[in-house]
Amino acid sequence: MNPPREFYLCGNGASVPWAEVPAWPAEEFVAATAAELARGGRLCAWFGVPEADGTCLVAVIAFDAENTLAVGRSLPAVNSYPSLTPGHPQAHLFEREVWEQHGLVPDGHPWLKPVRRQGGGHPAAGEFFRVAGGEIHEVSVGPVHAGIIEPGHFRFQCNGEEVLHLEIALGYQHRGVETALAGGPHRATLSQLETVAGDTTIGHATAYATIMESLAGEEAPLRAQWLRALALELERLANHTGDLGALAGDVAFLPTAAACGKIRGDFLNLTALICGNRFGRGLVRPGGCRHDLETARAGALLGRLRAALADVNQAAEWLWAANSVRARFELTGTVASVQAAELGLVGVAARASGLVRDVRFDHPAGWHRFAPVPVAVWPDGDVLARARVRSLEIQRSGKFLEDQLGTPPDGEIFTAARPPAGDTLAVALVEGWRGEICHVAITDAAGRFRRYKITDPSFHNWPGLALAMRGQAISDFPICNKSFNLSYCGFDL
Repeated sequence: MNPPREFYLCGNGASVPWAEVPAWPAEEFVAATAAELARGGRLCAWFGVPEADGTCLVAVIAFDAENTLAVGRSLPAVNSYPSLTPGHPQAHLFEREVWEQHGLVPDGHPWLKPVRRQGGGHPAAGEFFRVAGGEIHEVSVGPVHAGIIEPGHFRFQCNGEEVLHLEIALGYQHRGVETALAGGPHRATLSQLETVAGDTTIGHATAYATIMESLAGEEAPLRAQWLRALALELERLANHTGDLGALAGDVAFLPTAAACGKIRGDFLNLTALICGNRFGRGLVRPGGCRHDLETARAGALLGRLRAALADVNQAAEWLWAANSVRARFELTGTVASVQAAELGLVGVAARASGLVRDVRFDHPAGWHRFAPVPVAVWPDGDVLARARVRSLEIQRSGKFLEDQLGTPPDGEIFTAARPPAGDTLAVALVEGWRGEICHVAITDAAGRFRRYKITDPSFHNWPGLALAMRGQAISDFPICNKSFNLSYCGFDL
């Protein structure tokens, strides 16, 4: 066997010529990836890239304590490779996706079934895991749900009210986003990236802009990076506030539920004050931003921000003071820290299980290099912990915004970027409000996208919801589900 090779080490927002990405035979590549994960690495992306003589595997591994990303690839594999999943459960969805998309079989995978599609292009229901026993019964929920919620199917194996196993089948929102991005950037590319997950417009648009700037060997102007950071934290405030209200509604605590619905709108309106759109569409673009924030509007935004922060903090205090709320939230849907690490959870779900895991701190890029936001962590891993982390992040993002609006940088907000480099890989991480967003682009000789891979935080975290339901009453599912509040469309790319 050849001597072991090393992964290419880089930082967030970096690019590397494709020819310089280390490559070795699939079996050796899997073993090398497993070794990196065993020494504390975390799988950000694992995907296939079609080549003339097969499909090569690409891995992006994060070493959070070292602020480093490791990138490597296999030589093209024709049929199969040894599965990572038995030793590293965080790989199990990634490997199923590669099998589904490219036909590469991960030998030894414990539950190989489609992620999004099965024969004939139908949603990926497939065969479900079943628990045997005389008193076992099965509960099927969805994919059609009440109201306007997106489709997803949940299959519970229960003994009475107790959930022994939950399997989640998605794929009903599959829009072919990554397929549409191939050959780009096109005129529609930015709009497609803004709607990967509509409630995370700023997060995904910022990741895409960082990719394009990296491929061009440039950075956005500092004032544009500042504006992006403001918008990203406003996006976090709006969504966390909405989630606190929804959690309160799920346990019939109406004061917080009613207040947060209104306050969420206040935060969305602050984003509209910057760019004219409540979800931030049209603000971020490669090379900078489309809209500036002059002094008068910045002052108005700061005043309205302070009022909304005071309102949401009061609404949260009502929630924490209610014994009925604590009784429903505490010890419900618990995911232990070791389990969260094994599954590769990110964002709120990871931090609520005691993991100090936040791209703004571990792999800062853009304005967060100069103005980090303290990481909010809660150790208990239950619904209360996930709600508490949201509340803490509201406070810390609010403080960040107040500080930044008081000391804005000067300068331009846009610089025309050069064309993207050819035959190059670029990677960008952004801490969206749900957690880590990972974009990886690989260009062809002409600088067009040969492969564009998106990993929304929901891709990491849906298995966490399934684990959280083990041993719970089936009636706990609504608040467990809302405490994660994961995206269907962000998963179903």
